[in-house]
Amino acid sequence: MPRAVAGPEIERLIQLLARLPGLGPRSARRAALHLVRRRADLMEPLTSALRDALDKIVLCRTCGNIDTRDPCTVCADPTRDRSMLIVVESVADLWALERAGAAPGRYHVLGGTLSPLDGIGPDDLNIANLVKRAHEPEVKELVLALNATVDGQTTAHYITDLMRDTEVKVTRLAHGVPVGGELDYLDEGTLSAAIRSRTPF
Repeated sequence: MPRAVAGPEIERLIQLLARLPGLGPRSARRAALHLVRRRADLMEPLTSALRDALDKIVLCRTCGNIDTRDPCTVCADPTRDRSMLIVVESVADLWALERAGAAPGRYHVLGGTLSPLDGIGPDDLNIANLVKRAHEPEVKELVLALNATVDGQTTAHYITDLMRDTEVKVTRLAHGVPVGGELDYLDEGTLSAAIRSRTPF
């Protein structure tokens, strides 16, 4: 085991940073060193922002988004298309769609996907509230923006079955060739999905 190169406070900072997604031990050391070097203009404002966030972050009771207000900024936006409800697995997926600017509707965060092997059933997800929202008169389309995994597809089929008694149109994201992708580098499953999901040119 390597010897500590700094005091316990800095070592703890490094260990905590290493828990963040995308940061391993080396990246965490670099990040910690950068924070320490720029303490006044970076570390102190970051500490203050974390303290403020800790006190103010709430879960939106409408859609499941994370924000500092309830209903969240997205749900409170009057320019949203209220006829479209976009179902996502996680808040990270919601934020990704928002970055793309391609989804004008409202969202619903499930909080995961069905996974019988992991013991995750319908009662463990935010599905009951989704069914309730889908029955609102203004909702005309349910967009299943779930990951193209076995669990994601299982969840999509389960939700589709729940919507059979409604007038709501259930759609899903297209699967296939990514923008800028080269066919030679794609796996067989992606290519098959692209052929099945082909559209007129």
